[in-house]
Amino acid sequence: MDTKAMVKEIFAKSIEVKKQFMADEECMAAVAKAAEAMVECYKRGGKVIVFGNGGSAADSQHLAAELVVRFEKERKSLPCVALSTNTSILTAAANDYDFDRVFSRQIEALAGERDVAVAISTSGNSGNVLEAAKKAGEKKMQVIALTGRDGGKLASMADIPIIVRSDVTARIQEVHVAIIHILCKVVEDSMS
Repeated sequence: MDTKAMVKEIFAKSIEVKKQFMADEECMAAVAKAAEAMVECYKRGGKVIVFGNGGSAADSQHLAAELVVRFEKERKSLPCVALSTNTSILTAAANDYDFDRVFSRQIEALAGERDVAVAISTSGNSGNVLEAAKKAGEKKMQVIALTGRDGGKLASMADIPIIVRSDVTARIQEVHVAIIHILCKVVEDSMS
């Protein structure tokens, strides 16, 4: 296969997964519900706390940047913390406890019931994401999950599971980025 054909095929597959996701009314309702939960969180003076590993850590930081700085228009900064950014906390928690607790220790320290947790895991089975979602639930936080495949264990732990039904991590992450942009747009328009 030549490179140009490969590029075209990857774009086509990405578009197809997005079309399938969009055609699922349950998925559309979950994204709308997640956006509304984030807006309500901000209206009650809470913050959004987001976490994930690898590409999902990057997506977490992307969401935080769009909410804290701005998405499309000038507005008041909105509190959002990506738990993957403080390497001292991450390495201390991994060293003193284990890697499964790197996010849950931060939820324990930084979060309260006015806040919303956004847990991102393409498999839905990342140990540290599951532990953090569990801790968020214990703290009576609303938990939004961005996941893939069959949702994994995370889907059943979330108040609002958003499942991209694909087995390809890259395609799941591409839809997650679109969802992040939609969440930011709804929040920003509602809070401006």
